[in-house]
Amino acid sequence: TCICCYCIYYCLERISDAEETIYVIAEGKIIEATAASRKDNIPVEARDHIKVFHQYFLSLSPDEKAIDVNIRKALYLADESAKRQYDALKEKGFYASVVSGNVSQKITCDSISLNMQTHPYFFRYYGKQQVIRSSALVTRNMITEGYLRNLGERTDNNPHGFLIEKWITIDNSILSSSKR
Repeated sequence: TCICCYCIYYCLERISDAEETIYVIAEGKIIEATAASRKDNIPVEARDHIKVFHQYFLSLSPDEKAIDVNIRKALYLADESAKRQYDALKEKGFYASVVSGNVSQKITCDSISLNMQTHPYFFRYYGKQQVIRSSALVTRNMITEGYLRNLGERTDNNPHGFLIEKWITIDNSILSSSKR
């Protein structure tokens, strides 16, 4: 009886372990993936959400349609604070000057500080932005901050299920400038 009970227990444990592991084939290679609860991944997902938002909002190409697509994607990830910044830049003619001047902007993330102790989660984004013009290359410091609220559900437009709130730019100073 004891051996039977042990065998049943052992088999149930092995089945449970097997259900949490899947294998993904990527480019002809098998990769093992293990299931985890969302709580284990919240800091990672939160940082990625912040990084993706900044990528969409601050990396620009001199193409009006590409700018519109990226800004639309970014605005799904943030509240009206991002929309206000977008509207202010658009009103000043910033996006029109990017297109007419063939200016490219590329943001790279240095780090993201995230306080997971209280909800909504406070964050500070540190990055560098390269502004590439036909005549010059400008590198700017980019520090922004805001709060990250957990929405509880994910959608195709917001796969992490977070919303950036009260987003502001703290520093956007020029670090270096060189002629091309």
